[in-house]
Amino acid sequence: MLTREAAVEAIQSVMAAGYSAEGITFRDIMVRNRQVSLTVLDAGAAAQPALEAALRAALAPLGVETVHCRFRDEAAPAGGATQSPPASAAQPAGAAETGPVQGHGADLESPLLSSASGTTFIAVASGKGGVGKSTVTVNLAVALARKGKRVGIIDADIYGFSVPDMMGIEETPEIVNERIIPIERFGVKVISMGFFVEDNSPIVWRGPMLGKMIRNFFQEIAWGELDYMLLDLPPGTGDVALDVHQIIPHSKEIIVTTPHATAAFVAARAGAMAIKTEHEILGVVENMSYYVSKSGDKEYVFGRGGGGRLAETLHCNLLAQIPLGAPDNHISEPDFSPSVYKEDSETGQLYMELAENVLRRCQEPLTK
Repeated sequence: MLTREAAVEAIQSVMAAGYSAEGITFRDIMVRNRQVSLTVLDAGAAAQPALEAALRAALAPLGVETVHCRFRDEAAPAGGATQSPPASAAQPAGAAETGPVQGHGADLESPLLSSASGTTFIAVASGKGGVGKSTVTVNLAVALARKGKRVGIIDADIYGFSVPDMMGIEETPEIVNERIIPIERFGVKVISMGFFVEDNSPIVWRGPMLGKMIRNFFQEIAWGELDYMLLDLPPGTGDVALDVHQIIPHSKEIIVTTPHATAAFVAARAGAMAIKTEHEILGVVENMSYYVSKSGDKEYVFGRGGGGRLAETLHCNLLAQIPLGAPDNHISEPDFSPSVYKEDSETGQLYMELAENVLRRCQEPLTK
């Protein structure tokens, strides 16, 4: 079986044959379906054909059928052309970085991140997992699209990606003109780590690789023009949240919690991080607020008041209280989605009201 370790060893043997002495290095190795792609740094135009041929010859005995080399100068901006999915996107579990790590936001060449971009970035955060942050992200994005907005989602929860499954996406992105085309579903453009792993494999990466993946989601994706970009952050205040705050210093933020006091207490840390990095907090969404029984009574399964207390702590608004939804409210065949609510359902209407609230808050200056 072709493994990344074997591919790295073969590539290293080629480099050791003389290319390393010329200052040529490599990074971002991806192994998938008998294909290997990598970035080669500082290889002059004259050396590129021979180097690529040597790599093909070294990898062929391992069963590699296709080798894609992406040549870049280390000094050049990181937003150049690509011949493969995001550099680290499809590496299997246990993948380790080879070569230097790219820089932060100033090095990016993404139209979405330019000063001329009209895109509003909204990071959706939570203090802990299991509060429905991804469900809120997906349904808010769909609600914004239903209101005629051009919307994208970056599933930034690299370890716990779930957006493709929630939206019922089974296909994988295509590459057109050396750019990856995000999958569009319910009027929302989506990119996720889930598109680049097989068999639900775990992602076993250290912090620098996580930030690199987020940056690739900006650099190498053909997003087109968007009004709103939602980022589904992993829970907590770790590496990805910090990278997003550095890459998009003007991002706004929504904090998701349940009514439970402990969930709200932990979510306050995510809000404190947003405040510390001078991000605007649009407000708090309290998910799983209550359950409507068959008799029509509201049952407060996870307690009451956590979202309101969190909003008070963070000096922001409670944007919405979303109930535990019934499965028959979700979109079914032929556009099946296990987590997107029908627009005319009670919960779907609550998300439409949330979208209106978010639009209003984004268009009005926020008071501290």
